[in-house]
Amino acid sequence: MKDFKDKTVVITGGATGIGFALAKAFGADGARIVIAEPRLKRLEQSVAALSNLGVDASYCQCDVADPERVRTLADYVWNENGRVDVLINNAGIKVPNHPVTDLPLEELHKIFSVNFFGQWHAASIFGKRMIEQGTPASIYNVGSELSFFSSVPNATAYMATKHAILGLTEGLREEMPEFIDVGLIVPGFVGTEMHTAEAAAMGMNADQFAAVVMPQIRAGERFVVSHAFNIEHINARFDAISNAYSSYAPRYEGDDAYDVKTLISRQRS
Repeated sequence: MKDFKDKTVVITGGATGIGFALAKAFGADGARIVIAEPRLKRLEQSVAALSNLGVDASYCQCDVADPERVRTLADYVWNENGRVDVLINNAGIKVPNHPVTDLPLEELHKIFSVNFFGQWHAASIFGKRMIEQGTPASIYNVGSELSFFSSVPNATAYMATKHAILGLTEGLREEMPEFIDVGLIVPGFVGTEMHTAEAAAMGMNADQFAAVVMPQIRAGERFVVSHAFNIEHINARFDAISNAYSSYAPRYEGDDAYDVKTLISRQRS
């Protein structure tokens, strides 16, 4: 979707950070913006800031952990705008960093309820209506560099949610019709309110991040990337996997006999 003029873009977690930076970027392209998150005051402030920039923006208070609130958000957007062209599934939280052996179970449930189930709710509810709408559309889930490798000590709970979002995105991509693009936005370290002010000062500026990723979203890319050095960590993981297969499960003639995708393809043909 190369042109966002007059398109409706919904951004969960859109009042601050990456979500707000993307709201400004889509708005600069002429899109109608709807931002959603639980904090009413932040929504009001952000819509006012977007309006001052000349962006057609509105908000709907929503906690994505509650599927009924997500349905209310979808009802609001379709009632007000008649369509949704882009969903940026961005809402996310952090919990205190603890090793697996020490993290309270309620903290694990808390982060999964927003980071993973929140994105699942939005992808499911908006995705179904986008299919019924029948026009070109895009769903972009916001993952992380932690969707591919560990970069923060004791952030295993957060990393697990971002790995789960990778799985959600890859599966959804295969399930959606061809007229709906599905992709994963892969931020590295971006300086947002999710971090302390001291830490945020060391990260990439959110507006800079938005400028890097917007051309990729326009192109409908599968993976929307930013921080160049991350490929070194990704390659290290790939090399470890590749070496394991080369050593213990090397390729041989007829080795697709137990390949699930091959077997399913044969059954369908």
